[in-house]
Amino acid sequence: MTLDARLLEILACPTDKQGLLYFADEDLLYNPRLKKAYRVHEGIPVMLPDEAIDVADDEHARLTAKAEAEGIAPTFGD
Repeated sequence: MTLDARLLEILACPTDKQGLLYFADEDLLYNPRLKKAYRVHEGIPVMLPDEAIDVADDEHARLTAKAEAEGIAPTFGD
């Protein structure tokens, strides 16, 4: 399930209040600045800081490379 475009326009990381990278095929929102990922569960973003997943350096590299290759931009301008 893909998130609504209007929701993506306003979604921000709850910690640094900046845009996120949305990987629809992985049900994941990612903050590359803090290396934190947020799950999307049944179409609902789980945006609780305590629920964030710490992302290792190799996974960070994979996600940022994927975002660049697929033209995935932050949810809103940083």
